[in-house]
Amino acid sequence: MKSGLLITFEGIEGCGKSTQLRLTAEWLTKKAIDFFCTREPGGTQIGSEIRKILLSQSTTALEPVSEALLYLADRFQHIKEVIKPRLEAGQLILCDRYHDSTVAYQGYARGIPLDLLEQIWRGSGISQDPDLTLLFDLDPETGIRRSMQKLQVLKLDESRFEREALAFHSRVRNGFLSLSKVNPERFQVLDASGSAEQVHQATVFILQRWLQSKGRL
Repeated sequence: MKSGLLITFEGIEGCGKSTQLRLTAEWLTKKAIDFFCTREPGGTQIGSEIRKILLSQSTTALEPVSEALLYLADRFQHIKEVIKPRLEAGQLILCDRYHDSTVAYQGYARGIPLDLLEQIWRGSGISQDPDLTLLFDLDPETGIRRSMQKLQVLKLDESRFEREALAFHSRVRNGFLSLSKVNPERFQVLDASGSAEQVHQATVFILQRWLQSKGRL
């Protein structure tokens, strides 16, 4: 049995990562490749409840450390219930956000010491690294505009982070880019400023070569 693979989709608000995950899923279906889609926060029943707290605009005065611990609690539950069992079964997993988001948002942007986040992550005994991370890079102003439009159309109460100052989102973006430089073997950075189809073609180009190298195509 081939080992499972975890591919994470990362980026700032409105970068289009969720759209690209959906398009990737459609592409994999056409290729008859078995896969599973999930997300963070909210990949489990417990995670869905945590997601409501973290993303709702009605959540106020949440301490940064509390926020980070909620994301980590969601992730540990997600790994235990969903990710590790599917990896052990040899499945390909596509995940919308993962641990790099916590490091970028709560570490680089909120100011929580990176070594503290790393200590909790590694010290848990549950941590699971992605095999590939696709980072969809976009300027924050464009991203926030796109994200707010999407939330309004879908009528979702998940705009807590969109309401942060532009400087916050710039720190998030810089955090992601810093992580990509520290982990160049895992990260692939894509320009997300083009159309969804243009970004999809760039994504497929990367995935095709990568999956071939893993014996999945």
